[in-house]
Amino acid sequence: MFLEPHFKGQRSGWIEIICGSMFSGKTEELIRRLKRAKIANQRVEIFKPKVDTRYDEAKVVSHDANYILSTPIEHSRRLLELTDGVNVIGVDEAQFFDEDLPEVCQMLALRGLRVIVAGLDMDFRGKPFGPMPNLLAVAEYITKVHAICQHCGNLATHSYRLSADDHTVVLGEKDTYEARCRTCYHMGNILDLKTEKPASQAQQEGKVRRM
Repeated sequence: MFLEPHFKGQRSGWIEIICGSMFSGKTEELIRRLKRAKIANQRVEIFKPKVDTRYDEAKVVSHDANYILSTPIEHSRRLLELTDGVNVIGVDEAQFFDEDLPEVCQMLALRGLRVIVAGLDMDFRGKPFGPMPNLLAVAEYITKVHAICQHCGNLATHSYRLSADDHTVVLGEKDTYEARCRTCYHMGNILDLKTEKPASQAQQEGKVRRM
């Protein structure tokens, strides 16, 4: 579990990154840290990209339905205008932001802010996602969280897309994505075929249930 660092003397800002696949608890961990900051009577502001409207337009919501109020913004530069007097800033779904986000986060840290950023480190192709690689390079603290592979039960690091849509940004939940380990991810839709029951087997099971 991540514990906040303590600095003696002049307060210093820093950047924390929470990354991982879908369903790994990134937003849950972000909310936990922000709530702890609020308990410590620090002024906290949370932001998310305007494009992310899956659960709510103005809330950061985890897959477990925990939430915290946030401000949706279109461009990361807006963070510089909306954080006066703030001690801690949270940014969710960082992979959807523009490439200026790493520079903006560094500017905020130089102002003395604690900057906590959560996002997918890889897209559905298994490639670095948006500004996340550059954020990982400049952060003081990095936490990689893991989901559980839905096929074998090992640690999951990849987000496997179930649909045929090849656009990089496709909003979705468990009906669109699965968390998979490296091996199951590279097996692709072979696993989907294995989980489908033959029609004859499904019919036989239906007959047994009716008896």
